[in-house]
Amino acid sequence: MKKNDVILVVGGAGYIGSHTVRQLVAAGRPVVVLDNLVYGHADALVDDEVVFIEGDLGDRKVLDRIFGEFDVLAVMHFAAYAYVGESVTDPGKYYQNNLAAPLVLLDAMRDHGVEIFIFSSTCATYGNPQYVPIDEQHPQNPINPYGASKLMLERVLADYSHAYGLKYAALRYFNAAGCSEDGKIGEDHNPETHLIPLVLEAAAGTRPEITIFGVDYDTPDGSCIRDYIHVNDLARAHILAISKLEAGAESFQCNLGTGIGHSVKSLIAAAEKVTGLSIPMKIGERRAGDPAELVAAPGRAKTLLGWEAEIKDLETILQTAWAWISGPRKGHY
Repeated sequence: MKKNDVILVVGGAGYIGSHTVRQLVAAGRPVVVLDNLVYGHADALVDDEVVFIEGDLGDRKVLDRIFGEFDVLAVMHFAAYAYVGESVTDPGKYYQNNLAAPLVLLDAMRDHGVEIFIFSSTCATYGNPQYVPIDEQHPQNPINPYGASKLMLERVLADYSHAYGLKYAALRYFNAAGCSEDGKIGEDHNPETHLIPLVLEAAAGTRPEITIFGVDYDTPDGSCIRDYIHVNDLARAHILAISKLEAGAESFQCNLGTGIGHSVKSLIAAAEKVTGLSIPMKIGERRAGDPAELVAAPGRAKTLLGWEAEIKDLETILQTAWAWISGPRKGHY
């Protein structure tokens, strides 16, 4: 049986995907999730209305079955591998999953007449910033295979749009952060590489300490500065992007961030305030490829989508993450 106007969420059992699925359901959208559970968690799909299919976005048979059974209006794609260091040591894994597999998905969409695609892209496509804040006119020159694979797919989308009429939005995230405010789902990567959960795990005692990689950057306190955007704000932008393309808008790209930068040291201090705990830390050497500052210029998202971050206060973001990490953690990721 078909359902009208289904949203297919590829990678919907992952961190950002699962938060977006919850907002889609709350908005009354019928949702099908496709996830191979390599990094996602099936129990992150806490809404009974969601149809879950375990499978790979590069499996044409699975895709044909989904597009044949459901009347899919649009596809949201969250199913990328995203460990920068691993992409350097194993680039083949990243080009296969982040570029080759989505080509199978895009061809299946074309053959089944599905024309709207929302792409989870990244500020890593810009590489080392030439200026800050970073707007969409900034040159895209990624410095690792992860960012390169995302940029390559952006270029594929532009070509498919021109040749086949695909309508797409490439949403370039800055640093996704935080967890659902009701504590049902959160951030649980394995391995964990994101700064906020690492800092809070050090506060909770499940990690011995947090390492600050470099304190000699050209920033006010010497540590790197990043733009932390709450996961629910990211999810909301995806839903607005679907509505925009549904209404006839042309394909577009835009940054998703708060426009506010926080240094590693200031984030740790804020985390100590939120948790009321002392966080053990040590100073390490700079990591290769870490820019001193990455902050978004999010004006295009406001102009195109009427979107801006609602949760801009770092302590509020940390509070949602701390409630997840220090709570029962009944869901995952």
